[in-house]
Amino acid sequence: MRSQQLLQFVLSGITSGSIYALIALGFTLIYNSTQVINFAQGEFVMFGGLFAVTFHQLGLPTPLVFLLSVLAVTVIGIVFERLAINPIKNSSVVTLIIVTIGASILFKSVAMILWGRDPLTTPAFSGEKPIHIFNATMTPQAIWVVGITLAVVLLMQVFYKFSMAGKAMKACSVNRTAARLLGINASTTVMYSFALSAALGAVAGVIITPIAMTSFTSGGVLGLKGFAGAVLGGLGNPVGAVAGGLLLGLLESLSIGFISSGYKDAIAFLVLLLVLFVRPNGIFSRLEKEKV
Repeated sequence: MRSQQLLQFVLSGITSGSIYALIALGFTLIYNSTQVINFAQGEFVMFGGLFAVTFHQLGLPTPLVFLLSVLAVTVIGIVFERLAINPIKNSSVVTLIIVTIGASILFKSVAMILWGRDPLTTPAFSGEKPIHIFNATMTPQAIWVVGITLAVVLLMQVFYKFSMAGKAMKACSVNRTAARLLGINASTTVMYSFALSAALGAVAGVIITPIAMTSFTSGGVLGLKGFAGAVLGGLGNPVGAVAGGLLLGLLESLSIGFISSGYKDAIAFLVLLLVLFVRPNGIFSRLEKEKV
């Protein structure tokens, strides 16, 4: 494989890995606050893309489309937590996971009814003229994907370190009992985690739709790949989730060049199985343990 081809696959991997990183971070937020795997996370991505399509069709400018789409999905995340998770918060983890699976099926059905079965798309944020990087090319939308992902990750760090809500969420993720003794409302913290997780999913959906299109089924595979990235980096480790998502995107893209594009989707699940067998706590688990 020539160097320019390798660079092209690396750039493509970073783009798709950025999306997986956002989704993986959403999984981590909810897992830290509830110990639950939210299998409806992919549907937050799907809703983000579909709402972006609707708001664009209304003739709204792109920045407003972005903000309204994220806000709409954030509201869905809050309503989902208040109506489905909070009433049974003392149930077993398995029960809560089953609820998220049911919500995923419900969200798909609602999306199919409201938006139909056909794939939909939105225009790129700033045109489609390719940008040349050495001998490889990258679309402007791919740069938006990477840039927005980086901005979101940095904003999340600021949120955790300097806001009261962020500090409360971090405290609950470390020791929920101790956090309650300090007067932190765990129920409110869980609601915040679902709201942020939904917002992250919506961001991923809005920025990837101009590249990959969206439909009522698009959230399923993206959600599973985001989950694989979260497990790869160490479930519960935000930094590991971002790194795992990026690494998964790179592995997936390089597999297209070295093996075949037909195995593209299988790579994520193969990586997930290997990590669960070899290092179930994720490849960054030791780093996190030493840090604590």
